[in-house]
Amino acid sequence: MANPFLHIELQTSDVAGAKKFYTSLFDWALEDLPVPNDAPYPLIKTGEAPNGGIFGLPSGSRPYWLTYIKVSDINASVAKAKQLGATIVEEISEFGEYGWMSVISDPAGAVFAIWQYREEVAEH
Repeated sequence: MANPFLHIELQTSDVAGAKKFYTSLFDWALEDLPVPNDAPYPLIKTGEAPNGGIFGLPSGSRPYWLTYIKVSDINASVAKAKQLGATIVEEISEFGEYGWMSVISDPAGAVFAIWQYREEVAEH
């Protein structure tokens, strides 16, 4: 499938409360991924592999779920999104050895993220 949904992330100002709520409501396992100079990033596991996460927002921010879509060329995808009338909410950011992401708002205002793996990560 071209450009599959890859990951979903809850962004919330109450990570501890979200962890308690979602593990109580669903049969999810959470694993804290250490993040340099930041609070741990809880990975959501609904099967064998992680397929989501919980990210902390500043207090008072409105929580939301963000969907990530896999792309093979993030620069070309961002350029094409702009050409099609999208707004770039967050420019391309590099995430260490993992890859790059950008957050985009489609012409109607729906927000999503795109993700490009580094080749060495994508192969595993």
